[in-house]
Amino acid sequence: MVGPERPQIVLFGSSIVQLSFSNDGWGATLADIYARKADIVLRGYYGWNSRRAIKVLDQVFPKDSCNQPSLVIVYFGGNDSMGPHSSGLGPHVPLPEYVENMRKIATHLQGLSDTTRIIFLSCPPVDEVRLRENTSSIFSELVRTNELCRIYSEACIELCNEMGVKVIDLWTAFQKRDDWMTACFTDGVHLSGEGSKIVVEEILKVLKDAEWKPSLHWKSMPTEFSEDSPYDLVYTDGKTTLNPSDWTFHREIQWD
Repeated sequence: MVGPERPQIVLFGSSIVQLSFSNDGWGATLADIYARKADIVLRGYYGWNSRRAIKVLDQVFPKDSCNQPSLVIVYFGGNDSMGPHSSGLGPHVPLPEYVENMRKIATHLQGLSDTTRIIFLSCPPVDEVRLRENTSSIFSELVRTNELCRIYSEACIELCNEMGVKVIDLWTAFQKRDDWMTACFTDGVHLSGEGSKIVVEEILKVLKDAEWKPSLHWKSMPTEFSEDSPYDLVYTDGKTTLNPSDWTFHREIQWD
């Protein structure tokens, strides 16, 4: 354990989570935004579905831990929504089971502590044409369509509304861009830097609007070791120093 202890924001999900520190990913961007405010903890598992996720809940999020996360951002559904394979193998999870698995995840996380907050991400759309072009011949019978993503996205949103869990409708958010198919993916399904920007924007909107106490929006959180120091850079008057603790000018995007 490294001190001082900071709030933890855990990203839990499949490849869109595991790869969120690649290609200007949304996880890396959140880590920059929350520098000296909270630790971004990555628990992403390439290829996983909700069926596998519920089997490791007690290991990833033990209820007897003395330090519980302040926020958990959850994404499962893209692999669940793939069409079933004729062999019975593969990541497909029938829609009713997917909904119940996501309910189990939400219920487990709600039981961690009174101050653990949750945001679910629904399935984003996919670029079916690019998926077909980029799919390796080593895979058998891959069925991934935008319509299936929509169905699982809507089911996730409906469940979250029922349970009072914050949810981000990525299926709709991505398609607000006219060029979403060419701009938002590296391969038709995994996110490019532009796709990740949308995820970050939507997460920050939820955090800014949420009436959580304490607030988990980055501008409302204290900055670690932010006191003035005589060791900071000296101002032009030659007598005072400039405190750089909250400088953000290095960012190409000035996030709200």
